[in-house]
Amino acid sequence: MDLKHGWMNIFFIALTLSLCLFIVVDIAYDERIWEFSAISLKARIESLSITIAYFYLLNYLFRRMARLFVNKSRNEKRANWKEYVFVFLINFVLLNILHPFMMFYVMLADTFKWRESLLINVMGTLLSFLYYTMIRDGILFKYFIEQGLQLERVKVDQLGTELKFLKSQYHPHFLFNALNTIYFQVDEKNKEAKQSIEQLSDLLRYQLYNIEQEVTMEQEINYLRSYIAFQQLRMSERLALDLYFDPELKGQKIHPLLFQPLIENAFKYVRGDYRIRLEMRLSGNQIQTEIRNSISPSQSANHKEGQGIGLENLKRRLDLLYPNRYNLDIKRTESLFVVKLTISVD
Repeated sequence: MDLKHGWMNIFFIALTLSLCLFIVVDIAYDERIWEFSAISLKARIESLSITIAYFYLLNYLFRRMARLFVNKSRNEKRANWKEYVFVFLINFVLLNILHPFMMFYVMLADTFKWRESLLINVMGTLLSFLYYTMIRDGILFKYFIEQGLQLERVKVDQLGTELKFLKSQYHPHFLFNALNTIYFQVDEKNKEAKQSIEQLSDLLRYQLYNIEQEVTMEQEINYLRSYIAFQQLRMSERLALDLYFDPELKGQKIHPLLFQPLIENAFKYVRGDYRIRLEMRLSGNQIQTEIRNSISPSQSANHKEGQGIGLENLKRRLDLLYPNRYNLDIKRTESLFVVKLTISVD
């Protein structure tokens, strides 16, 4: 029942039930609802007015009682026997207080019959049970809706907090490796150190200012190129690096820093032939990324244990940002570690 328009609902319910009661009484006494005198018509109108007022009073009491019981036992969908006992007592007392006034008007019309009193009590009790159930179900339904909305808000807040936490973990890890690289360059050539610091500044600026919003693939690729160039500073010249970025990857929107953990992982664990290959292509609305890095045979057995939190955090971020819209496939052989990430974008 819509609580905003409850007063209209009460009026039409009381009107409908009163007319039904008149019809039942007339049928019981073999009469016709349209065959009565002006006095009888006036009595019925006045009786109807009292009935409507009674329902408004009943509605007020039932709502307060229903809220009280619902707050005490919110997990119970059905009303217990105590509620219906209170419903019966409230209805019986009120009905038999107002009933003499209703009968007074009927007696003036000289149509009063004592069996009507019993009929009104019986039907009034049944209708009050029905009406209370409607009120209680309406309050319970509203409670479950509000509870569901509140639960969704809590989930969204929790996911947002978790997402921010996962994102924030990239900064210390990346900064540590970057400062470690700069540390070994400071005593060699100041020019190289300055260049490294400039590159680090650009990378950190991208991470700090773009992490909370989507970026274009062109921005993300530019960042990845800078990040790869920065990683190369601490690698030996024997590293064979093969990069390919699809020229069609430009204006597509993507959440930033999703590919960095894969590249970081490749640079961290590259061994053996010291080869890294990165391919990023656009296929329809899918961004397909494949990163291969060579590993040594002895490294293959424990490579999974050495992945750290990077890939685990990436999986969780993908679950939050692209649910059912991504595929992350990781394979390893004795000499190769391959990661394939496919993301469907709008």
